[in-house]
Amino acid sequence: MKGYILLIMVCMFSAGFAQSKKELQTEVSSLKNQLYQLKNPTIELTDKHKKASYGLGVLVAMNLKSQGGDSLSLDAITAAMKDVFLGKTLKMDQQQCSMLVQEYMQAASEARTSKAKEEGTKFLANNKTAEGVKTTESGLQYKVITSGKGKVPTAESSVVVHYTGKLVDGTVFDSSVERGEPATLNANEVIPGWTEALQLMHEGDKWILYIPSELGWGEQGAGEQIPPNSVVIFEVELVKVN
Repeated sequence: MKGYILLIMVCMFSAGFAQSKKELQTEVSSLKNQLYQLKNPTIELTDKHKKASYGLGVLVAMNLKSQGGDSLSLDAITAAMKDVFLGKTLKMDQQQCSMLVQEYMQAASEARTSKAKEEGTKFLANNKTAEGVKTTESGLQYKVITSGKGKVPTAESSVVVHYTGKLVDGTVFDSSVERGEPATLNANEVIPGWTEALQLMHEGDKWILYIPSELGWGEQGAGEQIPPNSVVIFEVELVKVN
């Protein structure tokens, strides 16, 4: 009888322990969710001040990221902005901040440029051996997708083209195809890689161009979309030679 009672007590204790463990897990999960909400509050853009604030944050972040500032600490940036807006004592004076930021961003930009150059060189070296890829004396690489039999433009020709431009990671930065309307341009008023390729194409041709940075936008890049020293890839269809 005593053994039977003891067994019942053990079962009751086990059931109570299991219930307590489940409740504890629920409480822990709830606390984690609350902590996440505190660290990552949802911003509701309910008025012009919040909208302008968010817009400014987007522009600043995109500018910093485009200059190679990916490794900046968001927590430190937020803390500094709060210190300024709330009138707190700054951990560094303005002159120190200016000097440090200039040095940091210059080093970050140089590292990003160097990395892009290395990646571009590696990409072109590998792509050179791909099936169907041809390389010209200048270093331009191209692959014929469709062959046409129409006219061949000169450097002075005006041409109608459909195209999509990408970075080597697949990011599209410009596309007449997406706009749904071909572009009309002069063969000698585009990047050198295009000028060279167009003079090798016939009307009706569709090629993929793999353009080294020196035949593209070089060390300057082009705004936020095309970083310095970027290899660019274009799928080009020569629709018409005017």
